[in-house]
Amino acid sequence: MKRTLMAASLAMASALAWGQSSVALYGIVDTGIEYYNNAAKGGSFAGMPTLTGEAPSRFGLRGEEDLGGGYKTFFVLESGFAPGSGSLNYGGRLFGRQANVGVSSAFGTLTLGRQMNMSMYALFNADVIGPSIHSMASFDSYLPNARSDNAVGYMGKFHGVTLGGTYSFGRDAAGPAGPSATNCAGQLPGDAVACRQYTMMLAYDGAWGGAAASYDVMYGGPGASAPLTSSADVDKRTIVDAYVKYGPAKLGGGWIRRNTSAEQHAQSDIFFLGATWYVVPTFSLDAQTVRYILREHSNSTLLIARANYFISKRTTLYASLGYMMNSALAANAVAAAGTVATGANQLGAMMGIQQRF
Repeated sequence: MKRTLMAASLAMASALAWGQSSVALYGIVDTGIEYYNNAAKGGSFAGMPTLTGEAPSRFGLRGEEDLGGGYKTFFVLESGFAPGSGSLNYGGRLFGRQANVGVSSAFGTLTLGRQMNMSMYALFNADVIGPSIHSMASFDSYLPNARSDNAVGYMGKFHGVTLGGTYSFGRDAAGPAGPSATNCAGQLPGDAVACRQYTMMLAYDGAWGGAAASYDVMYGGPGASAPLTSSADVDKRTIVDAYVKYGPAKLGGGWIRRNTSAEQHAQSDIFFLGATWYVVPTFSLDAQTVRYILREHSNSTLLIARANYFISKRTTLYASLGYMMNSALAANAVAAAGTVATGANQLGAMMGIQQRF
């Protein structure tokens, strides 16, 4: 009898262990005051940013359940918002940053739903500035918003090597309200190519640093935002980058090639090189140079400097400076969601506070 009760108790304990689950609330609230000169309509601008500070503001729910045998199920629901007004970003979607569910094991992770794709993962380590108010997003607003709706994704990590890919049946269902909403839901009967997207990545990370390469192909669709207004229109991005760590410092750089085949073929290149240095554990400096070339049209160069003071593990004070140099036909703004007069150079600055939870 005792053996039977003991066996039953062990079986119940094992079942409870397999069914252990957790749900966490997390997020970032980041805002401040920004300034830039030479606005498109003349004069300067001073106010609160709508898209990002040092990082985009967000909140989310992340859950996980241990199924046993090395298998886990998970979900992520993540919303982006503008602290200045409380409005939702990402096309007004409640969970515009992520909304997915999946399974993970030693063989990798399978994810279904709206998720970050490989173009974003490829830049994580080499881009020391990230999705900041002054960043390479001034040249390509897709880069900090590289997510795919209706997507199936896989990522596996094996002895420092990462393999990943996503396939989307309809890459962006939200209407044209912001840089990450292009009204291309796809999944149209009789038009299998409309709004499809696939991305792939190969990366290596070690104690000294690492490197990554990704390839991103997206198709247009009827009624989608320009320039991808037809299923025959294609937008391709290739990213190659690397980074090196040395003590409290990191150096990262890379190249991004974009080819758009729409009414008129367009090709652009972004070259970036930056460094981060932790002067002391509570204070760091970031710097980056970004060169943008739109073939047979224009070019721009962006210089970025940023200082971070970590008051605590969750709270950071920061100051960011950006200086944009545009050629005669270029009109790339120094700040996210900013404007600039064509051919004008532009100075931008921001001081802000970030709280993580």
